[in-house]
Amino acid sequence: MKAYIFPGQGSQFVGMGKDLYEQHEEAKQLFDKANEILGFDITQIMFSGTDEELKQTRVTQPAIFLHSVAQAAVAKDFAPDMVAGHSLGEFSALVASKVLSFEDGLRLVFKRALAMQAACEANPSTMAAILGLEDAKVEEVCAAVEGEVVVAANYNCPGQLVISGSNRGIEIACEKMKEAGAKRALPLPVGGAFHSPLMKPAEVELAQAIKETTFSQGICPIYQNVDAKPHTDPEEIKQNLIRQLTAPVRWTQSVQQMVTDGATHFVECGPGKVLQGLVKKIERTAEVSSAE
Repeated sequence: MKAYIFPGQGSQFVGMGKDLYEQHEEAKQLFDKANEILGFDITQIMFSGTDEELKQTRVTQPAIFLHSVAQAAVAKDFAPDMVAGHSLGEFSALVASKVLSFEDGLRLVFKRALAMQAACEANPSTMAAILGLEDAKVEEVCAAVEGEVVVAANYNCPGQLVISGSNRGIEIACEKMKEAGAKRALPLPVGGAFHSPLMKPAEVELAQAIKETTFSQGICPIYQNVDAKPHTDPEEIKQNLIRQLTAPVRWTQSVQQMVTDGATHFVECGPGKVLQGLVKKIERTAEVSSAE
């Protein structure tokens, strides 16, 4: 069985999507439509902007979404048995599996990006990657940091967990992680504490927009970040998407569940190969490739 997977923030690079735009009329139409909906020339930034421009959350999120959805739209024999996306990638997965229209998906992603940026500015915070510690130990250390917000945010693969929280909280936690035996505790160059309670203002804002958007019955189940389980009911998918901003991304558990449910081949749609690397670390026997 084939699972199609969609990357999140951090996979962007200058020049992304240019080949799709030049080689496929269908992709070109999506790019042109995106410029119209967003009200600025995102394709110009994607194809020939600077790293700095591309790194702004308001640009990064729609750019990765656009690249991922366009790649799925022109992929040969696109017939997923299941889909999943990492954080932002969940929106790409929902459009590719026909739960959301491209236009609605893009509008939600842009709203999400702006709401997250505003939450970051209102409450300076950050994230850090913890390498070489078991998940349970990382959770235990986070819980032991008093008076600050620190939580496990991204379960990426065994031995790689990202934590999220206040600047001071992350600083303290990184020290404690090293004392507990972590190989590395690396602060990440991100604008804020994604997938933590500090994203509550963004969640509230996005919740309203999600509730007002039409979600349809998709062509296959989506394994959602919040519980790593397959979902097909549009109302359930909505609720899980609302919770996603403050809940952890259970990527390890999602891939494990997809394998349990029969996935043998994971196809990544979108820029880069980050997810293929994570899948191989979670399930060595899985076949991985990029969408063509």
